[in-house]
Amino acid sequence: MKKLISILLLSSMVLILASCFTQRHIIGEGAKGNRVETAKTWYVLWGLVPINNVDTQQMAKGSKNYEIITQFSFVDIIISIFTSFITVYPMSVEVRY
Repeated sequence: MKKLISILLLSSMVLILASCFTQRHIIGEGAKGNRVETAKTWYVLWGLVPINNVDTQQMAKGSKNYEIITQFSFVDIIISIFTSFITVYPMSVEVRY
């Protein structure tokens, strides 16, 4: 029984702490408006090789001041549950400008 509780506690912590995997980059003076563009970038071999290329400058539509947020979101975790056996992982990219 103690082993089961330990496993459940550890699993819960892994899922909760996965949301901490967020990177924020401020370009120029940062986002000036409230416009947002989102995309998914996909990786194989446990994140070593990107499948697609997300161009954040193009997503910002030529703006000199914008913010890039890259995160492993809850939706990405759910997708990874089904695709991790073939080592494919998504990551969410958001550009605010």
